[in-house]
Amino acid sequence: MSEIRQDPVVGRWVIVATDRARRPNEFANSVAAPPEPETDPFAEGNERLTPPEIQAVRAPGSRANGPGWKARVVPNRFPVLRIEGALEKEGEGLYDRISGTGAHEVVIETPVRGQELEDLPLDHIAAVIGLWRARMTDLLKDARFRYLLVFKNRGWQAGATLSHSHSQIIALPVTPMAVKQKLAGAQAYYERKERNIFADILRQELKDGRRIVYQNGAFVAFCPYAARFPFEICVMPRRQCADFYRIGDQELLPFADALKACLLRLRVGLDRPQYNVILHTAPARHPKRDYWSTLDQDFRWHLEITPRLTQIAGFEMGTGFYVNPVMPEEAAQFLKEVEA
Repeated sequence: MSEIRQDPVVGRWVIVATDRARRPNEFANSVAAPPEPETDPFAEGNERLTPPEIQAVRAPGSRANGPGWKARVVPNRFPVLRIEGALEKEGEGLYDRISGTGAHEVVIETPVRGQELEDLPLDHIAAVIGLWRARMTDLLKDARFRYLLVFKNRGWQAGATLSHSHSQIIALPVTPMAVKQKLAGAQAYYERKERNIFADILRQELKDGRRIVYQNGAFVAFCPYAARFPFEICVMPRRQCADFYRIGDQELLPFADALKACLLRLRVGLDRPQYNVILHTAPARHPKRDYWSTLDQDFRWHLEITPRLTQIAGFEMGTGFYVNPVMPEEAAQFLKEVEA
């Protein structure tokens, strides 16, 4: 059973997950081949190799835990946190720890081996995004959870241990420190200027234009002004909304379009880089745990794509600084010109 421990100096939480040490590692290097059809647990026909599905997008008449699906959600076999059990908090001298209670789910994005998210048609990508929304909506009903993270790792350097295209959802019983920093920064800006900082960023990026990678009627993708990583991309909705799970049905296809456009440009322009996708959203707002009354006005959900082209080393770990060898303006111009 995992547990969550807090650093008493900076308030950072760390998950000690001993079950993760038993994960099978498929990769020996970055160009490892996908598993054979009979051993790929995420391939259609191998549904017996995963835990029973939680939710799926299926063809009419197909049965749960069998073939006929477009995308499906299953519990992670090697979870960081487990949904079973009560949430327990305990002090150990000056230290604090919490039981490893949460949820860890896998969204299998396609039944086809070797097919990437950006290869899928827009309605299929929209269906995957719809599963993110549906699972977050359901998990937020659990009062034990304070924050939900949707993320995707592609490639072993990005943290993936299976090459079959998938994303993950983790429900946490605490709000991560990195999220608190974003929330606090957005709140302070709103209190100081009575404006939404994300709206101001988007307005300036559109006016400037040099860092725009792609845009449609509902979303804008751009390389952040202070990008930490080369070719880092932020995808932001034009509509003000703090919670991703409140994305409208009419926004699913435009979001799928922007996500696909960015991933294709990275793949073609940078020769299939490994990457992480991280969805930033507001924390759970259960009664007695509510955040400030302006959260809906000062925060906006958004998605980050970070290609793994450089490594975090001692300088970054020791200072919190990031060294980006590519100017964001040049990165955006390069990606914008890629024929994807």
